[in-house]
Amino acid sequence: MSEQLINAIADMDEEGALALTKELLAGGATPTSILDDCRTAMEIVGKRFEAGEYFIPELILAGEMLKGISAEVKPYMTSAQAEVKKLGKVVIGTVKGDIHDIGKDIVVFMLDVNGFDVTDLGIDVPVQTFVEKIAEVKPQVVALSGFLTLAFDSMKETVAAIKAAGLRDQVKIMVGGGTVDEQVCRYAGADAFGADAMAAVSLAKGWIGAN
Repeated sequence: MSEQLINAIADMDEEGALALTKELLAGGATPTSILDDCRTAMEIVGKRFEAGEYFIPELILAGEMLKGISAEVKPYMTSAQAEVKKLGKVVIGTVKGDIHDIGKDIVVFMLDVNGFDVTDLGIDVPVQTFVEKIAEVKPQVVALSGFLTLAFDSMKETVAAIKAAGLRDQVKIMVGGGTVDEQVCRYAGADAFGADAMAAVSLAKGWIGAN
């Protein structure tokens, strides 16, 4: 474990974090140990976000840092290492009629670095696409994102279609984004709503017993 790397990421020192990653890899550090440090750092970032010390821009910067570190680490990874430690599968997308993706992208980042195998369907995702992808990927968790109020009906339609396809019992569904709250969650027929990216990670971990 590299305290220096963890601190550099947690303190938003992008340049330092990338330099340390290169240094550690050159010194023989394993890719998995570096990714574990990233996870530890992101837990710290998440706690600072929850405490109101960090805000959305910091989460976005942390996500960018992790992309950079991943790019450095990838060439050193064997296919076996690339496969390890996936906690579970998540299918996520912004529902039909909504094109907002910043919130969703942050959730994707956070789920990814916390060890989930994430399938991101993008924005304005048709109901049928969710259904087909769930049948194909067989995730434990489905996350529906929407910022606009018109997204609420799309969320409801998507959950209903998942049910009609006989897949509802196989997945836990979370909704989130914009003004989504407990009421919207009940209206859509979802299992829970995530107030932010950290809440989404906690929900997903709780559902698959990884907390």
